[in-house]
Amino acid sequence: MHRRLAAATAFAALLALAACGNPDEIEATVADPAASGGTQKINTSPDQNRVRAEKVDAIAAKVPEAIRADGTLAVGVSGEGSPPLAFRADDDRTIIGVEPDIAQLVADVLGLELDLRPTSWENLFLVIRSGQNEVGFSNITVTEERKDIYDFASYRVDSLGWEVKKDGKIDKIEKPADIAGLTVSVGSGTNQEQVLLRWDAQNKAAGLAPAKIVYYQRPTEYQLALRSGQIDAYFGPNPSVVYHAAVSGETKVVGVVPGGGEVPAQIAAMTKKGNGFATALSEALNTVIQNGRYAEVLARWGLSTEAIPTSEVNPPGLPRK
Repeated sequence: MHRRLAAATAFAALLALAACGNPDEIEATVADPAASGGTQKINTSPDQNRVRAEKVDAIAAKVPEAIRADGTLAVGVSGEGSPPLAFRADDDRTIIGVEPDIAQLVADVLGLELDLRPTSWENLFLVIRSGQNEVGFSNITVTEERKDIYDFASYRVDSLGWEVKKDGKIDKIEKPADIAGLTVSVGSGTNQEQVLLRWDAQNKAAGLAPAKIVYYQRPTEYQLALRSGQIDAYFGPNPSVVYHAAVSGETKVVGVVPGGGEVPAQIAAMTKKGNGFATALSEALNTVIQNGRYAEVLARWGLSTEAIPTSEVNPPGLPRK
C-alpha cells in the first residue's frame, strides 16, 4: 500500500512531515532545493524507469577485459535497506535508490548490463577484494587506509547526520561536547563510527562524561531503539537519516557534519586495487556529470546538494587513524 508524503529537503535541515509510514513502502513527494520550485514524487515501485545514458566507445574500451568479458557489471550495493541510498522497492525484492541509479548510468556508458548484488556492509569489502563483485556503489567513503587495498572513483559529497526523537529534549548536536553522557548508536566498521569514537575520546580527555555507544545490525533496530528511548541519538549518512525522519514523523535531524567530522570527505565507487578499472569508472562518471544525467539522478532523490563537479581517481581520503 502506498502512502503520500509531502516534504521539503535542505542540506542541513529536516524534511517536513506530511504523512508517515514504513520507508520501504512509502511514495514520497520531496522538494529538491536545486529544482525550480514545486515538489517531485519519489517512485518506490519496482518499475523505476531509471535515468539512462548512452555508451561511449572510447571509455568502454578502457574497461579491463576480465571485467567486460561477460558483458555485465557486477555491482555490490547495500542489502540492508538504507533509503534513499539503496533499499527494496514495494515488491520487497527490487533494489532501488540513488546508488543503483548512478551505477546504472556508469554501466550504460561502459556498454555493460547492470547486475546489482545486494550484500551486507561487512561483506561488501570482501566481495570487492576477491573480485566476486567488480565495483561497489554503497555510500563508501574514501579513506587513506582503504586506498591501500582498493581504488576509487568519486561521485558524491559525504555528509553525516544526527537523528534524535522528535519530541525529545535534544535540539542540536554539532560538536563533541554535545554527545557527552548520551547513549548513541552508529554502524560498526563505518566512517561515522570513527568520527564518533574520536569525538568521545576528545570528551574523555576534556573530563566530560563518556558516551555509551550501541551497535545494531539493521536500520530497523536502531529506529525502534530511538522511538522507545533506548538510545538518545543515531549517527549515520545524512541522506538516510533525513529520509527516515521524514517518512516516520517520529524523529528529527539536529545536526549535519562533514564525512570526516572536521574535514570534508567524498563518496566513491570502489574497485579492487590495481585492476585498472578506476579510470574507466571515473571517466564514465565525468561523462554523466557533464551531460546532466548525474544531476537528474541526484535531483530525483532530493540529493542535489551532494553533487560534485568532477569525479577523481583516488582523491585525497580521510587521514589514517
